[in-house]
Amino acid sequence: MKERIWFIVNPISGGRKKAELPELIAAHLNHDKFAYEIIHTEHKGHAIELAKKAVSVGIDIVCAVGGDGSVHEVGTTLIGSNTQLAIIPLGSGNGLARHMKIPLKIKEALECINSGNIIEMDTLKVNNKPILGFGGYGFDALIAKKFEGSRKRGFTSYVKLVLKEVFKYNPINVSIDANGQVRKLPVFLCTIANTSEFGNGFIVSPKSDATDGKFEVVILKPFSFWNIPAMLFRYFSGRTDHSGLTEVIKTDHATLVLPHSYGQIDGEPISSGKKVQVDVVPRSLRIIVK
Repeated sequence: MKERIWFIVNPISGGRKKAELPELIAAHLNHDKFAYEIIHTEHKGHAIELAKKAVSVGIDIVCAVGGDGSVHEVGTTLIGSNTQLAIIPLGSGNGLARHMKIPLKIKEALECINSGNIIEMDTLKVNNKPILGFGGYGFDALIAKKFEGSRKRGFTSYVKLVLKEVFKYNPINVSIDANGQVRKLPVFLCTIANTSEFGNGFIVSPKSDATDGKFEVVILKPFSFWNIPAMLFRYFSGRTDHSGLTEVIKTDHATLVLPHSYGQIDGEPISSGKKVQVDVVPRSLRIIVK
């Protein structure tokens, strides 16, 4: 009996690549092994509704076709179910796909699905909200909040926003309670990392492993203008843990106390509250990887 796949497609992500999808699925998916449907989302949150339905009717695999927002909506809905998550990454960042070595080209991503290599990855709960990859409560949270309200989208607009805000951002004071110790310190970034990168090769937590039953609290301390070139090199080369400006706390539970009530999870802005409880949920999502 063939396994059933629903390809849930975000029509906004991917541009011309998205138009090629039906033809590439017809050409490269293993049709002896899989039967499939392609379903387009019609509004924000629609992917969640579709993924819930897929679980209820026993669909074997739900493939998120789009960016990190689509992957978050589908993947968090599948947590705790037998339905597997697959990804065809068509976003600008593709953080989870990059961490899992899922190919960024549609043909190769389909071949990855054909391989059927499944792992059970950890997920996180942040104030009982599910996370796949990461959450942030410093500068990245501010950028996510402002970018959501921006009329211009895309990677170039994101970079322009970062450059506009970075030099006027004041580090925040955060309290971190983890592993029986409480730290209070000023931070530029305070990242909860289950996986390694935000996307686009920007690696925040190079040693994160989404199957080890732990997560990392990654702190970037305040820095001067002159530190920026070396710091960016470390982030894009996966060497942030070699910097004296970075501190990493590995744990399975943490409590953060913040001076504000906003954050971001998997790149999406949220209202976090000033107290944030983070817990790992081991081996809670079945995902197809390379």
